[in-house]
Amino acid sequence: MVLGGLVFNACSTKKDKFVNRNWHALNTKYNTLYNGNLAFQQGLEEINANYRDDYWEILPVERLKVTDEVKLDSEDNNPNFIIAEEKATKAIQKHSMDIKDEERNSQIDEAFLLLGKNRYFDQRYIPALESFNYILRKYSSSDKLNEATIWREKTNMRLDNPEVAIKNLKRLFKYERLKDQEYADANAVLAQCYINLNAPDTAIQKLKISQAYTKKNPEKGRYLFIIGQLYDQLGHKDSANFAYDKVIALNRKSPRVYMINAHLKKIQNTQLTEDNREEMLEYLTNLEENRENRPFLDKIYRQVAEYHMAFESDSLALAYYNKSIQATQGERKLNALNYQSLADYYFDEDQYRIAGSYYDSTLTNLNENTRKHRDITKKLDNLEDVIKYEDIVQHADSVITLYQMPVAERKAYFDDYIAELKRKEEAEAEKQLQKTVAGFATFADSKGGKENKGKFYFYNITSLGYGKNDFKTRWGNRALEDDWRWSNKARVSVSEATGEPIANKEDNLTEDQKYSTEYYLAQIPTDVAVIDSLKSERNFANYQLGLIYKEKFKDNMLAAAKLERVLSSNPEERLILPSKYNLYKIYEESGSPLANNIRQDIISNHPDTRYAEILLNPQAVLDGNTDSPDARYAALFKQYQQQEFLNVITRSEEYISKFTGDPIVPKFEMLKANAIGRLQGFEPFKEALNYVALTYPNNPEGKKAEQIVEEQLPKLENKEFSPETGSTGAGNWKVVFQFKIRNDDKASELKKRLEEVIKELRYNNRISKDIYNLEDQFVVVHGFRSKDFALGFAELIKNNRDYLIKDENFVVLSENYKIIQVHKNLESYKAQF
Repeated sequence: MVLGGLVFNACSTKKDKFVNRNWHALNTKYNTLYNGNLAFQQGLEEINANYRDDYWEILPVERLKVTDEVKLDSEDNNPNFIIAEEKATKAIQKHSMDIKDEERNSQIDEAFLLLGKNRYFDQRYIPALESFNYILRKYSSSDKLNEATIWREKTNMRLDNPEVAIKNLKRLFKYERLKDQEYADANAVLAQCYINLNAPDTAIQKLKISQAYTKKNPEKGRYLFIIGQLYDQLGHKDSANFAYDKVIALNRKSPRVYMINAHLKKIQNTQLTEDNREEMLEYLTNLEENRENRPFLDKIYRQVAEYHMAFESDSLALAYYNKSIQATQGERKLNALNYQSLADYYFDEDQYRIAGSYYDSTLTNLNENTRKHRDITKKLDNLEDVIKYEDIVQHADSVITLYQMPVAERKAYFDDYIAELKRKEEAEAEKQLQKTVAGFATFADSKGGKENKGKFYFYNITSLGYGKNDFKTRWGNRALEDDWRWSNKARVSVSEATGEPIANKEDNLTEDQKYSTEYYLAQIPTDVAVIDSLKSERNFANYQLGLIYKEKFKDNMLAAAKLERVLSSNPEERLILPSKYNLYKIYEESGSPLANNIRQDIISNHPDTRYAEILLNPQAVLDGNTDSPDARYAALFKQYQQQEFLNVITRSEEYISKFTGDPIVPKFEMLKANAIGRLQGFEPFKEALNYVALTYPNNPEGKKAEQIVEEQLPKLENKEFSPETGSTGAGNWKVVFQFKIRNDDKASELKKRLEEVIKELRYNNRISKDIYNLEDQFVVVHGFRSKDFALGFAELIKNNRDYLIKDENFVVLSENYKIIQVHKNLESYKAQF
């Protein structure tokens, strides 16, 4: 009975008694906070298990994935941290003994510290800051003040206030005596602040102190590795390697991931020479063969690939890049680096199709809106043009070569081709058969295989699997349909790696066609006009390839080869001069004596051209006179804005001929296409745009033309007029006066008169003079909100004695006026309305 009374009295948080204080302190420490700390530790372990360091960048001092979003209390957070926070809150609410503004429970400061830590790791930094500040303000005699200060400054750092954190920590060092671990933690926070402020040298000094004072070996390994990274950033390779050696010396005391990456960083910092070639290979081989390093083989394989690439052992390097890709565990940045290395290799080997595939894979492993993503996207776009034109050249060469062969040689060629095709297919079938037999033999010896032994065929996994693979080997993938065995059913090859169909050029051929010499012979064109067309396509493709290699890839040797081939293949007149001029620039840059020969050729054989002018007087061209292409384009564009479309078309054609091969030509072509559209209508505009898109696919104008054809022209294609009854939308109607082009003075006079009338009536309508076609033009009053308003205005200016404008006009809906201008179908409109 007495004991019960003591317990009851001890439960009170309002009595400042020895029993009360110790009762609540013990309950707080060994019950509520104990469970809270357990949940907190589980939350930390979950963070560490899910966190992935990016060893290609400077590691953060603390293993915490930080988002840019500001989280609120109400958001979904880590369940372990929620439990820990609930326990800390419960400890404060149930066991706090705030008597006369003084906390008598010695464990409540621990509860607030736990509360702040939970909020910090849940990235709710403002509430966390409140918790730490409360400890510092309320518990002046607490033994947790230094720890709370360090956590507060970590929070300030996360809130992007590193200067405040540095100032407060320096004050802490000056006025307080810290334990070793506290000193290490405080300096680690300072180091991260200096890293954020881009002061790596100061950060290194703070991390050196932290790694010396910390009692936690994982922290020591991490700090030393970051020191090495910062030295690398500063270019001090020897100092970096010294730090990495310390990480390696920790061995199993620190997480192995730090040690492996330290090994790899050391290798990257070592210049490879013939003297250390064997030593470095042995070093890498030991890393690769160590069983404990299996989780890190992806990075080790990449480093081995880099080693072999440095010593020009290309085949080994490519094999190890692919092994790294296969071993990687979803690390996108490592995948991107491997794919880019493979792409760069094939690019340098002029195997652009393969390079393009690898660049495409690189992009899938890069974040969008990054500079690297944009650079590779641009390179891939250029490669797509190269692949397209190389395909054109290859196809044309193949067809022309076969066309020029005697019939007997053609037949022999295709007989050999078919024999080789059959040989490959038989070898592949045999290979698949052996693989299948070996696989099922292994399965048959296994426990599952023995369990299936002696069963009926369709219940025997081994037999059934063998049968399926044998069917695929013989017949390919056949659809479940009638007459599936007929020879006109094409076989579909399947990728072993992905299970997806493989696109082969024989895919669309039937069995009879694939092995028929007559079928292939029939595909060769016999019409001379077709062959001439192929030759023209090939010459143009080679010319485009020459420009791409020269301007975009800076590969002058390949560019020269392509342009020389154009000149040796009887090209069209428009390709001769620009090919010569670009060859001259290539040879001039390389110091070749051929440059002078080509220069004299251009001056002698093309004296009245822009290129001859550039070669004879380059300074005048650089100074930019009124006869320069840019100046002429600017003048012509002004004429376009003034609706002088016929003159724009005529002069554009003149300048296109004069400046053939100059980068300004696509601009004139695009201007000409727009003028044709305005003057002649939809179909001629579409034809002109298609010409620009196909002729100049590498230029901005060509790409813009293609975009217009694909995206905008379909919206303009409709010729059907909208009904003009019930359309009352604001600004939807126009009053149109029609004049002949030869009566331009009358049209201009009417425009001026209408502007005076609009001003006098205080209307907000706009007046314009629009060209319709070669013969007609319109004076248009825009902006009537209804048909009745437009008709009323026309009636007013016709009958009011102050105006008496008798010129014939018609009222039209804006949408229909647009159709009239686009399709030049005024007569159809008048007939309908």
